[in-house]
Amino acid sequence: MRTLLLVAGLAGLISSAANAADRVTVQLDYVIRGSHAMFFLADQKGYFKEEGIELAAVKTGTSSSDALRSVGQGGAEFGFADFPTLAVVRSEGIPAVALVAVNQKSPLAMIALAKRKALESPKDLKGLAIGVQPAGSTYVFLKALLAANGMSLEDIRQLTVATPYEDDLLSGKVDAVPGYIDAEVPVLEAKAGGSGSLSILLGSDFGYTVFGSGLFTSRRMIAEHGDLVRRFVKAYVRAFADVIDNPQEAADSILKANPDAPPKDVLVKQIKADVEHSFLSGATKAHGIGWMAASQWKETARVLKQQGVLTRPTDITRAFDSSFLESANPEKR
Repeated sequence: MRTLLLVAGLAGLISSAANAADRVTVQLDYVIRGSHAMFFLADQKGYFKEEGIELAAVKTGTSSSDALRSVGQGGAEFGFADFPTLAVVRSEGIPAVALVAVNQKSPLAMIALAKRKALESPKDLKGLAIGVQPAGSTYVFLKALLAANGMSLEDIRQLTVATPYEDDLLSGKVDAVPGYIDAEVPVLEAKAGGSGSLSILLGSDFGYTVFGSGLFTSRRMIAEHGDLVRRFVKAYVRAFADVIDNPQEAADSILKANPDAPPKDVLVKQIKADVEHSFLSGATKAHGIGWMAASQWKETARVLKQQGVLTRPTDITRAFDSSFLESANPEKR
């Protein structure tokens, strides 16, 4: 009898261990914004739980480059960051791998207060005091945008600013800042006087024809925990479809987990800007949301190389892995 009880107990322990959820941490690129909603929605609607995953933490960050290094070095299992920056840090030896392209084109732009400066082309940036963080996606973007239009950092006045750097634009400390139309713009508009208060120069209209941000992991995670990566992507893409269909619900999910996030109306505007400008493309109509076309990755690398941002040799085909997205069978939109 004692032996039977012991065997039964061991079987129970083994069963419990087998059924235990995989705990994961997510490292974000910056403070909470609308395009981060997928993580919170997948958690609250039980999509992660259905895939045997427990979301232990979603950590805010200070830049895409820091998020990429953290995940690449094992500080978190998954992350969200700018993909051009991912290409750059990979060339520096950080083994980050893109999984889902959330922004099919970059939502980065140069932003000024309309009452102070009208930005109609990159040439209008000459001589201006530009607020910069000398690391991360916005700096990669600024250098590439200038180079694409026959300019360099010598043509502007750089002023290093701390987050939230949009405050320095509102105060007049700087004339313009690089920022995301799906993040900083709604926040700035709410503080600067509403629609029309900003002058916005979208990078994708002036030669910055690259991917935006998305979900990524590390090469080690793929090699050692490929099934977990597959299940995480499946739940994430399922939530991605919900975010597109219902920005209000997505904003609510962010606020439920992060009461100190931007107000709901700002979050909804951020998500709607993404739906309108960058979530969907010809590639997503053909292959499903989040698709990463090899041709677009090659174009991203070409632009970065041509504009002097990607200076070291790198095999761009190793910067992304579409197999997990393919198995998730994302919706075509």
